[in-house]
Amino acid sequence: MNTILHEHTFPNRQRLQLVQGDITQEQVDAIVNAANAQLAHGGGVAAIIARKGGPVINQESRAWMQEHGLVSHAEPAYTNAGDLPCKYVIHAVGPVWGSGDEDAKLAAAVNGSLTVATQLGLHSIAFPAISTGIFGFPKARGASVIFASIGAYFTKNPASEITQVRLTLFDQPTTDSFTRVWKDTFEAA
Repeated sequence: MNTILHEHTFPNRQRLQLVQGDITQEQVDAIVNAANAQLAHGGGVAAIIARKGGPVINQESRAWMQEHGLVSHAEPAYTNAGDLPCKYVIHAVGPVWGSGDEDAKLAAAVNGSLTVATQLGLHSIAFPAISTGIFGFPKARGASVIFASIGAYFTKNPASEITQVRLTLFDQPTTDSFTRVWKDTFEAA
């Protein structure tokens, strides 16, 4: 069962929630997959999403690659969610730590995911801690970039139909890092 740990409401009533749990159980319109540019869902959260969603995710990912080519940081791909409780999986390519300009690439992946969700007419979306697992992005730094990117998106798009963004974190070390940054970002006086 997923547990909401913290919630912040932006001026236009969009909510950001920090959640501990399993992103594949989120009952939102879309979940974000921390993908690679080839949409090869072989490891990490991508493999779990593809396995639990069923074959449609890999089938549609291959079709996307044939039609569009490599996925960029700024322009995520999306597929149907198959057996998952959401409608779509948005495949965001986060940066590998050490590849250069990592903060901007991570911000672009978050912004691109929110843009795709808006284009699809969605109201709710759940993100994992993009790039902070096997891609090696430092957890606290990743949390800062992700929080700032979501806030910037809502500032630039006050009429967005997205009313709920969840950051769904699975493991305790990631949850602890994101919680510390959350407190500094949203609860500091």
